[in-house]
Amino acid sequence: MEQLKHECGVAMIRLLKPLEYYKEKYGTYCFGLSKLYLMMEKQHNRGQEGAGIGVVKLHAEPGSEYMFRERALGTGAIQEIFDNLRPALEKADVENRSAEWVEKEAPFVGEIYMGHLRYSTTGRSGLSYVHPFLRRNNWRSRNLLLCGNFNMTNVEEIFKSVVSKGQHPRIYSDTVMLLEQLGYALDKENHRIYRQYRDTLAEPQLSKEIEAHLDMKEVLKNAAPLWDGGYVICGATGSGDMFALRDPHGIRPAFYYFDDEVVVVASERPVIQTVLNVRRADVRELAPGSAVTVSKQGVVEVSLKSLDHAYKRNLSRIGDKRKHCVVKVISYTFKHLRHYIASESLSLLIYIGIAAARKVYALKGATAVVAFAQNVAHLHYTLLANSHGAAGSQLAHIGAAH
Repeated sequence: MEQLKHECGVAMIRLLKPLEYYKEKYGTYCFGLSKLYLMMEKQHNRGQEGAGIGVVKLHAEPGSEYMFRERALGTGAIQEIFDNLRPALEKADVENRSAEWVEKEAPFVGEIYMGHLRYSTTGRSGLSYVHPFLRRNNWRSRNLLLCGNFNMTNVEEIFKSVVSKGQHPRIYSDTVMLLEQLGYALDKENHRIYRQYRDTLAEPQLSKEIEAHLDMKEVLKNAAPLWDGGYVICGATGSGDMFALRDPHGIRPAFYYFDDEVVVVASERPVIQTVLNVRRADVRELAPGSAVTVSKQGVVEVSLKSLDHAYKRNLSRIGDKRKHCVVKVISYTFKHLRHYIASESLSLLIYIGIAAARKVYALKGATAVVAFAQNVAHLHYTLLANSHGAAGSQLAHIGAAH
C-alpha cells in the first residue's frame, strides 16, 4: 500500500476589522499580506514546485479589480511572488494613502488572503496547474478563488458529474473538476436567493441581497458528498465569503484560529502559533469532515459535519434497544470531540457521557437515549469556547433532564 503523505500547504487569512484598524495598531495596511508571507515561508517544506496567492477586496468600486492572483514556479516561488508585488505597492504609495483609498484601490491589499504551496500528486507541472484557481464572473458572488491540499481518488466520477450538469471543462484535472463543481453549486445558491427576492427587489439591491445571504455551508453540502480521498479545500468568493473544508477521514491536516481581529487557517499548527504569537491551546485542529466558514459580514462558524454523520450512522444501530449500543453511540461521539478537548479532560468527558447514557437508558429506555445523543451534538459550541467544565455540567444536566 502506498504511504499517505501530506504534500501541499495552504494558508488563509480573513481580516475582521477595517484596514484602518491594522494601520493604527500594527503600523501598516499590509498586515494581512505580511502574515500571509510568513505563513507561507514557514510551510515552505510542504511544496517547492510552485506557489500562489490570492487576495479579495470587499470595497472595490465597479471598474476596479477586486480579486488578485499571483503565481510562480520553483523553489524560490514565494520570494518571487512577493518581490513582484513590491513595485506595485511602492508605486501606489499605499502606506501614505487614506484608509478609504486603500480599501477601494490598493492592489493586493484586501480583507481575504489565500496562499498555496504546490507539491504535485499527479506528475503534471506548469504555471497553469499552480493554485489558486480562479473562476470569473461579472457578479461578485459568483466568482470563486480555490486552492487545496488534496488527492481525489474518484476524479473520473466527479468529471462525469460535472459534464452531466451540462458543463464543458476545458482541462481534465482534479482541481478544475472541483472548481467547476463548486462553481455550479455556488451558481445554484445564487439562484436560490435570486428567486427568493426577485419579486420584491430590483438591481443593484438584488445583487447586494444575494451577497449578504450566501450560505457557503449549502454550497459545500451540494458539492462535497461526491468527493473521495484526502483533502483540505479552501475557497473565497468575490463578495467576501470564505471557507475551508477537511475530508471526513482526516487524511489531510488543517488547523484554525480566530479572535475579534482575524480568522486563520493553515496546514500546520506551529505556523499559526508563531506567526500570530498565540498559545498552542488557542489553535484548533479542524475536525475530520468539518468546515470553518466566514460570511461577508465576518460571522465565523465551525460546522462539525463529522459529528452529524457519526450520529446518523450510529443512532441507526440502536434499534435492538440493548445497553451496549447506547454506550457505543456516546463513546463514539466523544471520540470525535477529541479535537476540541484538552487531553486531560477527554477521558473524564467520555466517562461522564457513558455514565449519563446508561442512566438515561435505565430510567427512560432507548428512545430517550436518542434524544440525549442528539442534544450532545450541540455541546461543541461550548467546547469551542474552551469551557470544559461547563460542558461536563451541561452533560450532567442533560442526563438528569432525560
